[in-house]
Amino acid sequence: MTDRHIARKRFGQNFLSDPNIIRKIVEAIRPRPDDVMVEIGPGLGAMTDPLLAVLKHLHVVEIDRDLIARLHERYPADRLTVHAGDALKFDFSSILPSPACGGGAGGEGKIRVVGNLPYNISTPILFHLAAFADQVEDMHFMLQKEVVERMVAQPSSSEYGRLSVMLQYRFAMAKLFIVPPGAFRPAPKVDSAIVRMAPHAELPHPAKNEALLGKIVTAAFGQRRKTLRNTLKDFVSAGDWEALGIEGGLRAEALGVREFVAIANRVAG
Repeated sequence: MTDRHIARKRFGQNFLSDPNIIRKIVEAIRPRPDDVMVEIGPGLGAMTDPLLAVLKHLHVVEIDRDLIARLHERYPADRLTVHAGDALKFDFSSILPSPACGGGAGGEGKIRVVGNLPYNISTPILFHLAAFADQVEDMHFMLQKEVVERMVAQPSSSEYGRLSVMLQYRFAMAKLFIVPPGAFRPAPKVDSAIVRMAPHAELPHPAKNEALLGKIVTAAFGQRRKTLRNTLKDFVSAGDWEALGIEGGLRAEALGVREFVAIANRVAG
């Protein structure tokens, strides 16, 4: 797997190659031998190798047929299970261990997810993975730095938006460190960053209808320059704003997760 593989733009391939960065990422993940872990987009195995140095077994999801063939050649099936296909369509619950098997130490039968996510589809993958939050212990991803900053952004900042609210609703997140373009082959034109996502043990602000919450947040940020009274007029009446104690003249970026959930729960009745 050391011979040259031409990165494919349609798969958003940029292969991590800096050994110091790889070591730092694996140290942040802290794999344990019995963890049930899945790596998205293993590529040339830069992180697969050090993870398997600790793990008894690893699952990977890869879409590139050439790379899949290389993975099968390099790793025995009893150490590595290759799931060929698109991570956007993959059922991550399919590798969930049975109660009798248990999970990693402290994992309580849950899975851990890691990966260098393709930048061109990073947001859809994050929303896809959010659907499996109840079955996940934690997730560590490499993403474009600007995406990570949007994920962890706080209200009243320019980076704060739909992605911030919907992910923070379900996860506690932390930006760990920045990865420069030179750590990849080929080098991307932007900085990257490592983010840790841990599902809340209990949702701090549970929504009665999460699909409705998503619609309200999407509408609120759909026209950022407009006030909530305008963007949410199809959901919220003047009386609702008064009852909620929220100023309808504010813009979406002024509200935190708690306020958006309060709006959604009132609309849900």
